[in-house]
Parts: sequence; structure tokens; C-alpha cells
Amino acid sequence: MADERVVRAGPSIVVCDPSLTERDALAVFDAALWDTAGRPLDERTGRGAVRVLDRGDGRWILRHYHRGGFVSRFVEDHYVWTGLGRARSIREWRLLRRLGALGLPVPEPVAAHVLRRGPVYRADIVTRFLPDTRPLSALIDDGTRLDETWRAIGRMVRRFHDHGVEHPDLTAHNILIDSSGQVFLVDFDNARVRAPGAWTEAGVARLERSLRKVALETGTRFDEHGWRELVLGYRESDPEPATAG
Repeated sequence: MADERVVRAGPSIVVCDPSLTERDALAVFDAALWDTAGRPLDERTGRGAVRVLDRGDGRWILRHYHRGGFVSRFVEDHYVWTGLGRARSIREWRLLRRLGALGLPVPEPVAAHVLRRGPVYRADIVTRFLPDTRPLSALIDDGTRLDETWRAIGRMVRRFHDHGVEHPDLTAHNILIDSSGQVFLVDFDNARVRAPGAWTEAGVARLERSLRKVALETGTRFDEHGWRELVLGYRESDPEPATAG
């Protein structure tokens, strides 16, 4: 693709913005750098190991891809290689670039990495840290009053759905909110753009289940009023034509 750089060095392949040199692209995933200067993120925003690195121009977030579900009992972080374009980190990086260009509230992707060993690979992605944000689940646990933020969450989800974006893990852990009430969505592993369908209702239902689960796990009360406000925000948004591809 013309708007990206692909750098190959032995078993490693990095995809990044063409503004990065080959040397800088490889340096993004320097294991020694992350081991010495990086630190675990205090609040996880999705499945897998997440680390944060302070830089002069802000912070970077490194997420290593881990298997989920039943397969994770036997395979921790290896995936079958079926081509660069189908690697999980590459697909997510390209999707984030696409969604960012649409003005949707997603983290800015820095680079994606795969380490191929024959028929299998491991993967990582680096994005820019969204400053002054916390997961919705953590705010609920703290007892933070969300008030009008509930409706903003609904409007945010609707924006993604109007653009045909199906997020397979639409949960309270992957919705981030900053101190001004701005809402973001993160962790687009296995997300896709598709034609309108019943998946939109399924996504909203998944979010409700997640919120009820968070309330149960944290010993807080499920906010019925907040949920109604969220649904109102979702329904009141002006529909935009969904896209597929």
C-alpha cells in the first residue's frame, strides 16, 4: 500500500507510516527498550499484555496479542501464518488508520509487528496513549458520576455502527473516557467493516452484558438510568450511511 512502509529484518516484519525510516520502524519494537524503559499499564484495556513507554512526544502503548477462549489453554500467543495482510496486528493497524481518517475516536496507530517462524507468527501493535483517559469499567468501580457521559457513550457507539464498524469486544473495558467527558473506543483486534445488519443490536446487547458484569464484579449497582441514557444517545444520533469493504 502506498500510504505505509513495510520493513523486513529477518523473521520480523513491521508496517508503519512512511514517515518512519526503516531504522526507526524496527526500533519501535526493540525488546530491550520496552523491557528497560517500559512498564505495565496500570489498567488493562483489552486482552493480552499491555505496556506503556514514556517518550518526549508523549506515550506509546505496546500490546502483545494473546490467544483467547479455549485455544488459549494450549497456545498462548502463536497464530497460523496465512499472509501479511491477514496477520492480526497488521489488520488492526490498517483499520485504525482508516477509522482515524474518518475522524472516529480511536487511538493513533504507530506501527504493527509480526515475528514469523515458519507456519506461525507472534504479533504486537504500538499506538499512541490517549492522555488523561480511564476505562469506563474503572470509573464505575470508583463510583464516578457519569451523568451526561452515558449519552455520549451511546452516540459514540452509534458513530462506529453508522460507519459499518463491528467491534467484537464492545465492553466497558474498551471504552475510555477523559476528564472532559470525551469518549474513545480501543482494542480493535478482529474488528471489521461490514454491511448493516443484526450485528449492531448484538453489539449494544454485548455492552449491556459487560456493564452488568462489571457491576457484579465490583459490587456496584447496575445503573439503569445510565443505561437508558446510553440507549437514548445511541438512538438520537443522526444516522450516517454505513460502509462495507
